[in-house]
Amino acid sequence: MTPPRGIALVLGLLAAFGPLSIDMYLPALPEIGRALGGDPAITLATFFAGMAAGQLLHGPMADRHGRRRPLFVALLLYIAASVGCALAADMDALALLRLLQALGGCAGMVVARAVVRDLADQVDPVRLMGRLMLVMGVAPILAPMLGGWVAAAIGWRGIFWVLAAIGLLALLVTWRFLPDTLPPERRRVVPLRQVLRGYVALLGDARFLAAALASACAVGGMFAWISGSPRVFIELYGVRPERYGLFFGGAAAAVIALSFLAGRIAARVGRERLFSAALMGLAAAGLTLPLLVPFGLWPLYAGLVAYVAMMGLLLPLASVLAMQPFPQMAGAASALLGTMQFGLGAVVATLLALLPDGTAWPMAGIIALCGVAALTARLALARPAAAA
Repeated sequence: MTPPRGIALVLGLLAAFGPLSIDMYLPALPEIGRALGGDPAITLATFFAGMAAGQLLHGPMADRHGRRRPLFVALLLYIAASVGCALAADMDALALLRLLQALGGCAGMVVARAVVRDLADQVDPVRLMGRLMLVMGVAPILAPMLGGWVAAAIGWRGIFWVLAAIGLLALLVTWRFLPDTLPPERRRVVPLRQVLRGYVALLGDARFLAAALASACAVGGMFAWISGSPRVFIELYGVRPERYGLFFGGAAAAVIALSFLAGRIAARVGRERLFSAALMGLAAAGLTLPLLVPFGLWPLYAGLVAYVAMMGLLLPLASVLAMQPFPQMAGAASALLGTMQFGLGAVVATLLALLPDGTAWPMAGIIALCGVAALTARLALARPAAAA
């Protein structure tokens, strides 16, 4: 089997499809709006919706057919949809193709989390998830800068050609280096009715919900930053598209720094305590954002970095805490966790598309609400989860 460090590189590439597909085209959103007409934020909303819905399908498929075969099919869909995005003639077509792109791309995230759970008896899952986050974290740093450069050089359509090429690379790397960590004797052929019952059971289990709901609310705030920052930074504060990636990369670097420390800190203070402490920091950072809006770009940016940085701690811990009690349903638990996160992201992106007022208030307000909701969910469910 590939060593854990090598596994982290492969899984990081697979899990990076979401950040790459979102972040790379953010600097080009204003240009896309001018070229195709309409609000390009709708393409973010459809992408988040596809990421949410697709994971419900890929989770059971990964438990039934193993980790590799469903992933190959999904990557082929991602490549084809990326080519379609590059050729889209209007905003409606681009929105639909982004939905298909997400349906294919989200398989990498599901399989990556499920493989981490499969290997939990061999390596520390928090450390492995932290390594995965380190690899994933490179995507938000490089993707907006690369997207800005590609759009400036050959136009926004070139971004999707690059994404198609990355999808092809991931297909080849997965075929060559990723073993199937779910042997045939552990695969489950589950009827659709039982799949739905499994999802209902997970939603009714406080151990899963205490981590999943809190992380979904927290990620909703991060998606508010992703959806709202192009308009706020580029159109409101006049940041040039090719420099927008530097702001985005700074926040991603903070995520990487904390994800590097997540496993070590959790080993000392405990996963549950660290998860709760990170949520408190997240809520505090979120509540300061509306207060920072009147002071301009740099104070607001500092508050945003403080909020987003907490994801370096929260996301590895949330994945482990939500999935650890369910070894026989790792794929389904991974899928439902991702669906909750991206489902709330779709809602947040839609809200921001409906609430543009020429200021940073909608983005800051939604992030603050998400931070408070994340901490509230944790506090409400921590005791039932401990009892379970």
